[in-house]
Amino acid sequence: MKTNEVRTKKHIFGRFDIWTFVTIMGFVIVFIFLLLPLFNIFKTSFISKETGRFSLANYRTFFSKVYYTRAIMNSLIVAIGGTLGSIILGLPLAFFTVRFRIKGRAILSTLAVLSLLSPPFIGAYSWIIMLGQNGFLRRFFLTLGIQLPKIFGPGGIILVYSLQYYPFVFLLASGALSSVDRSLEEAAENLGTRGIRKFFKITLPLIIPSVSAGALIAFMMSLANFGVPMILGRNFHVLPTMAYNIFTSDIGGDVGLASTVSILLILVSTVVLFGQRYLATRRKYTSNLLNRPIVKSLKGWANAGAYFICYLIVAISTLPLAVVVVFSFRKTSGPVFHPGFGLQSYAKVIHDIPKTITNSLTYSITAVILIVIVGTLIGFILTRKSNAASKALDSFLMIPYIVPGTVMGIGFIEAFNHKPIYLTGTATIIIMSYFIRRLPYSVRSSASILKQIDPAMEEAAINLGSKPASTFRKITLPLMVPGIISGALMSWVTAINELSSSIVLYVGKTMTMPVRIYLSVLDGLFGTASALATFLLIATGIALYLVNRFVGLGRETIVG
Repeated sequence: MKTNEVRTKKHIFGRFDIWTFVTIMGFVIVFIFLLLPLFNIFKTSFISKETGRFSLANYRTFFSKVYYTRAIMNSLIVAIGGTLGSIILGLPLAFFTVRFRIKGRAILSTLAVLSLLSPPFIGAYSWIIMLGQNGFLRRFFLTLGIQLPKIFGPGGIILVYSLQYYPFVFLLASGALSSVDRSLEEAAENLGTRGIRKFFKITLPLIIPSVSAGALIAFMMSLANFGVPMILGRNFHVLPTMAYNIFTSDIGGDVGLASTVSILLILVSTVVLFGQRYLATRRKYTSNLLNRPIVKSLKGWANAGAYFICYLIVAISTLPLAVVVVFSFRKTSGPVFHPGFGLQSYAKVIHDIPKTITNSLTYSITAVILIVIVGTLIGFILTRKSNAASKALDSFLMIPYIVPGTVMGIGFIEAFNHKPIYLTGTATIIIMSYFIRRLPYSVRSSASILKQIDPAMEEAAINLGSKPASTFRKITLPLMVPGIISGALMSWVTAINELSSSIVLYVGKTMTMPVRIYLSVLDGLFGTASALATFLLIATGIALYLVNRFVGLGRETIVG
């Protein structure tokens, strides 16, 4: 009996060494900071607020009131709208920049990714400045007799989502378009299929898996977003904002009902994720990649049209970022802007709320240090140690992709608001939420770079007597540095811009820059919000430059 137990253990974990210990620690981390919070949300959703006992009262309450159920439809409307918008913008940009000679292609790609990595709520706030009731673009078009549609409501939310998340489709479609076997397209041309018809009949089916993967990420991000619908939604409620409003209600938050909304949000995300995977596997298109596409030059009106489309898409998506920077230098007195430029907004930030800047830097940097250490080790396990334990750990690390930040924040409060682990109101709880939500970035980046490293070098070192830990430190780790740096920078960018979990977890002393920007927008202090948002944009831009300059921007880092 004992022999069988030992064999089973070896089958699951392999020989007990340093990597077995790392695997066990990976499961401990996942259990404490991911599964435990989610289990607490699930459990609380079945606890009646009145009796404190097991009950379906929360679910009955939710589904019995149109006010609540409408949030599901609202969430799907803006998520589907944002996804379609992302495809409409991302696919043409990818096609023209990959298949034709477009000058400034590298700049277009960098600006597109910068707009992706900037906080979505900054874009929402910028569009209020441009198209709000007193927005400068609205006033300009009114002088021409043109009444622009309102930015508030589902239309504005879909606009921001489309401009924010189209780079996901752009990045994945670009990679697929550059790998299509051109002999298939040439054969279609020889049979008389040309132009748009060739694209839809031959090219698009070949890249559908990549396009659908980018669309799925855009959908998931749109479904989980908190800041944009909170700023632009007004009375248009979606699941993340409803969960937050219920949880933080002034008349006593209903934790059970908020947990119910959170569970439903996770369920919708999960159904969409597995639905996309099912559809993607039903019909597969493949090519042998013997003849990669040739980049062609367009002439005349076709060339002008391609340039116009590419630069227009990127210009509109980066316009909100430019507006934020310009308005951070506008003269202001409280919520009122005055003619001319000045540094009042920056002076207010530096003198009145410097703590938010130091908090954001401290929390994000601390989280990234943990992410790099743990993510690098787990990435090695997933790539080099193929066993049941590593496969299970890999599956668990997919969960952060489908759990919205607002839900994770509620789960952390539910899990760590009592002994033995009491973290509510501390910096630690924010750091750990950053850590577990961004850990997959580092894991995927490390695993990706490891797939390019021949394991024969490690095996040779071990055969010569080197211990596994020593081999990893001296041989493998130096070769992994580019992937580690790339994952770390992307983790840091997304952590320092995190709003959805921070807004639930913060207290006065742990307020971060995104939270302060959000609160400033609600209070009408657009100058302060612009100055803080500019700090975030500069940090994001520097990190993106470092990735491009020293590592190279890997699609797997951004899209997971």
